[in-house]
Amino acid sequence: MAVLARIALALSGIGLVLMTAFIAWQVFGRFVLNDTPTWTESVSVLIMGWFIFLGAAVGIREGYHLSFDVFLYLLPDRVKRVLHTVSDIVVVAFGAGMIGYGIQLAEATWSTTIPNVGWSGATAFLALICGGVLLVLFSLERLARRAAGLVTARFGEVELPDEDR
Repeated sequence: MAVLARIALALSGIGLVLMTAFIAWQVFGRFVLNDTPTWTESVSVLIMGWFIFLGAAVGIREGYHLSFDVFLYLLPDRVKRVLHTVSDIVVVAFGAGMIGYGIQLAEATWSTTIPNVGWSGATAFLALICGGVLLVLFSLERLARRAAGLVTARFGEVELPDEDR
């Protein structure tokens, strides 16, 4: 899972750099060359979906996701673990929903074409599906680690050894 997380994070970083380069090329083309490349916006939006969903999945795995922990400071460790487990189960369900609905959206748009690039409309939903798969996998990993007793004293979160980060 650590290797998968590193790959997802690397792909997210590459996507962010590519999107930035494509938008810079679009601005340069529009204002300097007076010849706007039409494909850059469509491709940049598709890439943005990839780095958002892949990066969010890695954030879930490593515990950097958005959460409201103030109330957890007041609770005993056992209750914290239960609440974190419930949270991870909800994330698994959310990821499964991303997969299911992403597949439905991809099937519904398979025969359409994204203007300016000529790709199938389903391409826009592949990041949603892959992000959902990673959310499910990483949340199941967190649940397994918690069940195995691999937790930190801080908030009852899953402890990831340094080689797994």
